[in-house]
Amino acid sequence: MTTDQLALLDVDGCCATLTLNRGDKRNAFSLDLLSALHAKIDELEKLGDVHVLTITGAGKSFCAGMDLKQVMGDAKAGHELLSSLGKLTHRVRTLPMAVVGVVKGAAIGGGCGFACVCDFALTHDDAVLGFPEVDLGLCPAVVAPWVVRRLGAGPARQLLLAGGTVTGARAAEIGLVTRSLPTSHRLDEAAEKLVESLKAAGPGALRATKQLLNELDGSDQDADLVRGAELSASVLASQDAQQRLKARFGG
Repeated sequence: MTTDQLALLDVDGCCATLTLNRGDKRNAFSLDLLSALHAKIDELEKLGDVHVLTITGAGKSFCAGMDLKQVMGDAKAGHELLSSLGKLTHRVRTLPMAVVGVVKGAAIGGGCGFACVCDFALTHDDAVLGFPEVDLGLCPAVVAPWVVRRLGAGPARQLLLAGGTVTGARAAEIGLVTRSLPTSHRLDEAAEKLVESLKAAGPGALRATKQLLNELDGSDQDADLVRGAELSASVLASQDAQQRLKARFGG
């Protein structure tokens, strides 16, 4: 599969669907996948008629987070990957369209943070979401700003420091996602219904409202993301983190 095939963009009138297409690797963020996603965002930024975007993942998972095997023992690759992920989340957040994340299977670490960037995030009850970074000796700083904006400072602190994962049902209870459906089939139906509702909204009104909301909660600024990527990369490069990763994944 070529790099440009790792992310797919389908446009249908005022709606578009962006698919992470690395299903055999649970859509984990590799450098190539991130490059493909940035290229698709380039395309989206030129499509003035699109005012609803759905983001989903091919295969059984939404996104398993950072491709840790790619960055083991390679500090430069780790920094590049985390910086690219931080920039991607900011670009998605500031798109002038409503963004709906359809979270099937699993959204872990950076993948869960990516879901938090979406204006709406829908999942199903037995999905697995969360931030197990501290369990691996890593720091979730690159996505922490989005978790704080989604949950508030106190709940985000508890979630990120505790590590581990939660079910989709629990994620909805604590506000990590907008809604959780009983099954993945019901999830697809709910997502379609939400998109239909958003299609009926005035595109100018959606665009202006999103821009205002981004200004009010600081989503239009990227300083925290740059700093978060630097911090995450420094922890990833540490001896403790590398030893933990080698023990977990080999190498």
